[in-house]
Amino acid sequence: MVDDSAVVRQVMTSILSPIRGMTVATAADPLIAMDKMKRVRPDVILLDLEMPRMDGLTFLRKIMAEDPIPVVICSGLAGPGTEAGLRALEEGAVEIVTKPRLGVKGFLEESASILVDAVRAAAHARLRPPRRWPPRSSSPPPGRHAVSPASERPALLLTTDKVVAIGASTGGTEALREMLEALPPDAPGVVIVQHMPEVFTRAFADRLDRICWVEVKEAADGDRVLEGRALIAPGNRHLRLRRSGAHYTVEVGDGPPVCRHRPSVDVLFRSVAEAAGPNAVGVILTGMGDDGAQGLLEMRRRGAATLAQDEETCVVFGMPKEAIAAGAVDEVLPLSRIATAMLERAARKGPPRIRGRA
Repeated sequence: MVDDSAVVRQVMTSILSPIRGMTVATAADPLIAMDKMKRVRPDVILLDLEMPRMDGLTFLRKIMAEDPIPVVICSGLAGPGTEAGLRALEEGAVEIVTKPRLGVKGFLEESASILVDAVRAAAHARLRPPRRWPPRSSSPPPGRHAVSPASERPALLLTTDKVVAIGASTGGTEALREMLEALPPDAPGVVIVQHMPEVFTRAFADRLDRICWVEVKEAADGDRVLEGRALIAPGNRHLRLRRSGAHYTVEVGDGPPVCRHRPSVDVLFRSVAEAAGPNAVGVILTGMGDDGAQGLLEMRRRGAATLAQDEETCVVFGMPKEAIAAGAVDEVLPLSRIATAMLERAARKGPPRIRGRA
């Protein structure tokens, strides 16, 4: 645990040390950490981003260049910490755990299960070489508007026969980036749950929107699921698909965590099974735990096509493994082939539907 706050180091140690199989060492800054790491190489590093002498991002880059070790970022909820946290994921960190500016002790104690799960997931992670995002830009990719903006399309064309639902956790940010970058502007509507703290999901969606052909946005209650649009569940809120006449919309709401998560992949997949049935494609990507396995099984039972990322390309082969074991998956594929397979299955003709004007 590398953090300049003595309170954070104390609380983290009190949470993690009692866990069977975990031993915790602490350092007040990266230089102290590097000295300790010469004697004992850690399995996981919990890393703050704002520290004296050397900031967390610089330390992360050094780790990934010299001796890659799974890193979980402990970052502030808002402001510069949000962008820095996403940069850390880009640089090779596998997970983000948030902490507020005030009330850190109580917040971390309440979030103990999230912290423990993040460390366990990191300990099982297969690290991939960092892949840099393009420079920040406010413009969409060239040719993105070859498909008319949604507001200009005739009402009849606003309906979508197919919906793609995707669930991901540890390692999912880079997996989603690879998948969404591969989608054409007329791809079917996509709804996504990525386990990620609140505030970060909007920044993550905005970063994807700048590099993808499809529109990517953090979902808001009542948003339409449209061709050429991907909606990402807001952190700490469940996302559900709803049928409204000939249209699909999303519902964003509260509720208890499901499979220890909010948003939960199971919650999304079950709503897709009910609202879209055989007109859906379900995809489960890298992540720790079993969130999404039962929901994907319900989708498959309702006639949806279902895909899972294979072990070789997963950062953590947990969620896909559980879904496969549950009998929820039609086909297991490497990440590089999932976008194409998803589009092929979405293009298959489903049962007839009544289409109408808004």
